[in-house]
Amino acid sequence: MKKFVIALLLIPYLGIAQTLENLDYISPFNDGVAAIKKGNEWGFIDQEGKLIVDFRNDLVVTKTNNANYPIFEDDRCLIAHHKDGVLYYGYINKEGGTVIAPQFLNATNFNNKKAIALKVHKETIGYNDIFKKDVVSYHYFEVVIDKTGTTMDHLTQLALHVSPQNIKNSSSPTITSKFISANLVAIKGNNSKWQIKKIE
Repeated sequence: MKKFVIALLLIPYLGIAQTLENLDYISPFNDGVAAIKKGNEWGFIDQEGKLIVDFRNDLVVTKTNNANYPIFEDDRCLIAHHKDGVLYYGYINKEGGTVIAPQFLNATNFNNKKAIALKVHKETIGYNDIFKKDVVSYHYFEVVIDKTGTTMDHLTQLALHVSPQNIKNSSSPTITSKFISANLVAIKGNNSKWQIKKIE
């Protein structure tokens, strides 16, 4: 009977024990979690060392002063997926669930529950009888989004056009706007001059 009771007491402790080995990189903690790398995949651990986001290959790395690794900000981490040859950006939460589906041509990490993203619009402008396919035009706007992916404000009022050849390029279009405080965004114009906009 005593052996049976001891075994029952040990089961919970044995069940939560976890050892992560053969890691290639461990980042500093940010937003309560740390990125860990194994091979070409990244995952996240909490401050107890528990793997909360399993290893995957769609996490977007952020350049820091010392290294490049994925980060969480405001419970959101950038992911990127290819669709029809185009790289689209979205976000996951700390459970690894997709909370904003990949839909942006580029996006920043969240900052004070807001992020800047390139929202793309695909417009069919004709039909090519020879190749039997639609002729499409792509344009995008720089926008501020909230944690659900909803557009809060347009930073560029005029659409920025990009050709189908360029949209399938390996490099994403550049985001030129930047947050300078919790509610202020600096927007760079075509003349390389800046304007400051308040985001409510």
